[in-house]
Amino acid sequence: MNLMRKKTPFVSVVIPCRNEEKFIRKCLKSVVNQDYPKDKLEVFVVDGMSEDKTREIVKDYEIKYPFIRILINQKKITPAGMNFGIKEAKGEIIIKMDAHSIYPKDYIFKCVKHLIDSGADNVGGMLKTIPGKNTLLSKAIAISLSNFFGSGPSYFRIGAKKPLEVDTVAFGCYWKKMFEKIGLYNEEMAKIEDFELNWRIRRRGGKILLFPDIIIYYYPSSEKLKDFFWHNFTDGIWSTYPAKFGFFFLSFRHLVPLFFVLMAVSSLFFNPYLFILIISSYFIISFYFSLGIARKEKSIKLLFIMPVVFFCRHFGYGLGSLWGLIKIFLNNGREKTKGS
Repeated sequence: MNLMRKKTPFVSVVIPCRNEEKFIRKCLKSVVNQDYPKDKLEVFVVDGMSEDKTREIVKDYEIKYPFIRILINQKKITPAGMNFGIKEAKGEIIIKMDAHSIYPKDYIFKCVKHLIDSGADNVGGMLKTIPGKNTLLSKAIAISLSNFFGSGPSYFRIGAKKPLEVDTVAFGCYWKKMFEKIGLYNEEMAKIEDFELNWRIRRRGGKILLFPDIIIYYYPSSEKLKDFFWHNFTDGIWSTYPAKFGFFFLSFRHLVPLFFVLMAVSSLFFNPYLFILIISSYFIISFYFSLGIARKEKSIKLLFIMPVVFFCRHFGYGLGSLWGLIKIFLNNGREKTKGS
């Protein structure tokens, strides 16, 4: 295959996972179907001590396809899994893949081509979020993650019409030598390892590019409203708690839900009328976006469920961000008590 004028580079794919029996087969099938030369490819599935049938499924693929290997990540967390895979990798290019996703057959080809042609340090593509189940709620959750009101100007989620320089991309395709310059994934950043790594890349003058022709089909990890709320709550914690370690690398869009929650909570205690104004204004805006979604999808039911899903996303994330700040305060208090 004539990839570029230079020889086709060897690529190491790292797929960190844990308890992914529902999705890992779909993911690996899409990896096996890649049109990238298999003699220039190795795939590490780094399993974080799964308690379901994930390892059994991966071992079946390992037997059938010699370029696939399973590694065991005893630390369980994603950044540790990535570091394990990177250390084992022979490739000059590292591609992180998510087990909750499936990939078009030209995914690796396009990632490698754009990385070489652009001169960037990291490239990635667009997340096309698709429902994990054929239910109205699953569809609403998927839509909320791809909508501007749900995710703000997160271009790898909401889309872009042309290549863009961005602060982060989904998963990522990197030169391995880059890790020698800036270090591996930070294992203290268990939920935002990509943001933190890309922050270090940009801090060193590196470039991160988003290419809209690179597509990833992503299944949300939450399919129930309660799980969706708590997932966003956890994400919210990791938008503020890293400040404890001296990291302030997330963009303003990640803090908007925190400001919303702070205004709502404070007004509830000091000015109930202001609280009513804030909440009613929020739901008016939410219904506006939900109406547009209902029209586009031709489903009146979405008009009523989308505001609930948006609220779980925003309020859950905002409460989590607030709890992240409280955790910093509480932990600092304990450290001072121990030191006195």
